[in-house]
Amino acid sequence: MSETRTFPEGFLWGGATAANQFEGGWNEGGKGWSVSDAARSHLDIDVQDYAKQNEVLSKDIEIALANPDDLKHYPKRHGSDFYHHYKEDIAMMAEMGFKVFRMSIAWSRIYPKGDETQPNEEGLKFYDNVFNELKKYNIEPLVTISHYEPPLHLCLEYNCWYNRKTIDFFMNFTRTIVDRYG
Repeated sequence: MSETRTFPEGFLWGGATAANQFEGGWNEGGKGWSVSDAARSHLDIDVQDYAKQNEVLSKDIEIALANPDDLKHYPKRHGSDFYHHYKEDIAMMAEMGFKVFRMSIAWSRIYPKGDETQPNEEGLKFYDNVFNELKKYNIEPLVTISHYEPPLHLCLEYNCWYNRKTIDFFMNFTRTIVDRYG
């Protein structure tokens, strides 16, 4: 005897992504450098050596900044290129029956350096377009306002989260997102 199981009424079937892993368009639309754009993949280091995999030295950042076209060693710069393919990707989500899409908004796309007083309107427009496309397919966006991937400038200029000013910069980013998207 087989039993048919279904999701309960109101279940939000969907998927989730993180901007630093899938968005791409890392140097387009006014986006600034994020810490992920400078994070080199360490294919030469044992994946179980977590400390070595995540170690970033000043010289590593200098090398990253000096090689902006290197997508091989910096794969998060390209991700899965949602930036250029969001319409196709969202259509496929709809085809799979998604009702919700959890995503993060890249801080450095909205505030390229992180300490600006005015947001990057071109970055906001990208997310306007994504949300409009989701609405077209009745997919609800569930937004994560992530602190994980700050603009690289905040790390180089302010020592990032070790400096309390970064909290104010993050609050500015958060207010912009909440005011714009509700």
